[in-house]
Amino acid sequence: MNQRLDGFEIVLGVTGGIAAYKSAWLCSQLVQAGVGVTVAMTDNACRFVTELTFATLSGRRVYRSLWSDPAAYEANHISLTSRADLIVIAPATANIIAKAAAGICDDLLSTLPAAAQSPILLAPAMNQRMWASPAAQRNIAQLREDGYHIVGPAEGRLACGDVGPGRMAEPEDIFRTIGELLTGQTPKTKRR
Repeated sequence: MNQRLDGFEIVLGVTGGIAAYKSAWLCSQLVQAGVGVTVAMTDNACRFVTELTFATLSGRRVYRSLWSDPAAYEANHISLTSRADLIVIAPATANIIAKAAAGICDDLLSTLPAAAQSPILLAPAMNQRMWASPAAQRNIAQLREDGYHIVGPAEGRLACGDVGPGRMAEPEDIFRTIGELLTGQTPKTKRR
């Protein structure tokens, strides 16, 4: 976790799963490594972790809506993805995975992958039965074919008490994967 990633910009998408608490730790580690982190959350994510948590850890405004500030028009889905070197969605629930695979854009976070000009990393997190479902496996296969990067899920005890694959990868593993994806790249902020 001592890797420096100075100058890189990451959009961290957080969806509504119990693993959202791990995303707060990931956000903190990225900022400590020199990354500019902008967080986009779904409404359901805010049921698990507050906007204030991510605003405090990132030192930036948290985005939740395509329509967040009508007085200062900015197409959030375009502006956020334009400056991002990488989009990370952690946890990536079955819902956001299905939306991304089908190209559904019905909220800010689901719109970001469609507008992305950078690699996208997903960290799936869901119950083992959901992960094993034909739909989830079909969606993940489609996203891999579309060029998405996937880290996890890990195997272990799940929030419901089941044991099996479905746990979000640990923040250290996600951070390591982020480092691998960005190594050798020049941050957009430093490109001429």
